[in-house]
Amino acid sequence: MKHLYLKIIIFLSIFGLFAFIPDHFLMPENFYLHKGDKFNLHLLSGENLVKEREVPYTAAQTTKFMIYEGSKKTDLSKITKNDASPLLNYTIQDDGLVLVEMNTNELNEIPREDFLPYLTEQGYDDIAEKLKNSNALNFTEKYNRYLKTLITVDEPKGNAYEKVLNDDFEIILKRNPYKLNYGDDITAVVNFKGKPFTGQVMLYIKTESGNVYPQKLASDAAGKVYFSVSREGIYLLRATKFEASKGKEADYESWVASYTFSFSNHNDAPNTYKEFGFGDKH
Repeated sequence: MKHLYLKIIIFLSIFGLFAFIPDHFLMPENFYLHKGDKFNLHLLSGENLVKEREVPYTAAQTTKFMIYEGSKKTDLSKITKNDASPLLNYTIQDDGLVLVEMNTNELNEIPREDFLPYLTEQGYDDIAEKLKNSNALNFTEKYNRYLKTLITVDEPKGNAYEKVLNDDFEIILKRNPYKLNYGDDITAVVNFKGKPFTGQVMLYIKTESGNVYPQKLASDAAGKVYFSVSREGIYLLRATKFEASKGKEADYESWVASYTFSFSNHNDAPNTYKEFGFGDKH
């Protein structure tokens, strides 16, 4: 009975942690399109590349929403309605690689009993130790998200995969994932406020079976992180940064950068939203 009670407490702690700081990522219904096709894009909330819910478009929290098709860029915030779900239903006009970015921020009130375990789990033991002496019952956190996704339209030409958008927190691929073969190496660069980010970077690979394979990576002094396309499926790269806020609106500030794309070694391999278990859509 004692062990059961302990397990319940641990479960509730983890649930509370995920509840106040959910992961968001961009997920196309299809990563492989043709010119003239409809491009449907979803914003999903969930941990470890597993969908928990769909997040509608919130204009008040969105600071940037752009699509890059070759040399053409379109401000999607001007054509996306508030509360839209999915985020986007857009007609693809050009072939080649297409990159979408979405930047958002929000303020969260976080209970002390949830916040301290979160800091420890994320590796910020020094900050957690300082806060143990605080009498505050809640902390305010500003949460900044910098999300990218990359699809290919007909031939995977162009260099959108390595386009630098000069966001505060940004992941940039240095090889085109749609031109790689099984086992090929790929490098990504992570920058924070224009400088190389050195720290933990998570890689999640979701296969057609629904299994998710996480890998804990680390970027070097140049902000570079290395991995290989070892499985066919959907890839999510994710990095986080946390520090005391320099502004007055929050006690602490978090930044999250993520990048989703697909890898297929065969033209007929599954690549759609439905086949990978994100919802009943093609």
